[in-house]
Amino acid sequence: MRLISLFYDLLLILLFALLSYWVAQQLLRPLPIEIPPQTSIPSTPPTQIEPLPFPWPFEPSRPKLRPKPPEHIAKLVSSVYEQTKVTRSYDPAYIKLAYPNGDVDNSTGVCTDVVIRAFRAQGIDLQKQVHEDMRKAFKTYPKKWGLRSPDPNIDHRRVPNLMTYFDRQGKSLIITDNPDDYQSGDLVVWELPSGQEHIGVVLAERSADEARPLIGHNVGAGTNVEDVLLAWPIRGHYRYFAPKLADHIGKRLSH
Repeated sequence: MRLISLFYDLLLILLFALLSYWVAQQLLRPLPIEIPPQTSIPSTPPTQIEPLPFPWPFEPSRPKLRPKPPEHIAKLVSSVYEQTKVTRSYDPAYIKLAYPNGDVDNSTGVCTDVVIRAFRAQGIDLQKQVHEDMRKAFKTYPKKWGLRSPDPNIDHRRVPNLMTYFDRQGKSLIITDNPDDYQSGDLVVWELPSGQEHIGVVLAERSADEARPLIGHNVGAGTNVEDVLLAWPIRGHYRYFAPKLADHIGKRLSH
């Protein structure tokens, strides 16, 4: 009887263990995720390739070539472009200069210094030329600064003095609003909104629309080449370096 009772106890223990295992499996099993039935799977439309905004193979635009200046002013024009690389500021301070061929530091200057340096490259020292002319005819020059005698440190660096000098040398031309009347190497004087005179050098290079020659000048931010021929009222137009007569004759005979 004792063996039978022991057998029943083991059987009950085994059944209890199996029941506990089954309950544990039911509690630990993750809940099923309900997925709504789909009647059809949407198809992905074929990818459309947008056309490129530029032709392919790509051909970069060719840089605009700077026109070659006339031979009789080639050094003058080249000097203006060289100045754009080194003269990056504007300083109107009075400075004692050497004489002749005196100059302020080439990293700075005013509008007249662009012209003075360009003329020196062409073989003309405006400091000496203006000073000597003022000694001959001082009374004909402007009296805006209260000077009683010429001053080679500053006279040639003042636009009104340059205008008087060029007038006295017979270099003045008619002022027009036609850009084609302004040739490479010409000098132009404007009146700025402040009433101050400003001077620049006409270049052979043209504006983006080819309508106007560009100007080399320093109006406050160093020497730059810009499209400003008609930006302000023109008060003076000068051509100091005229083409040589022999060059004109040679070209006419060659045609």
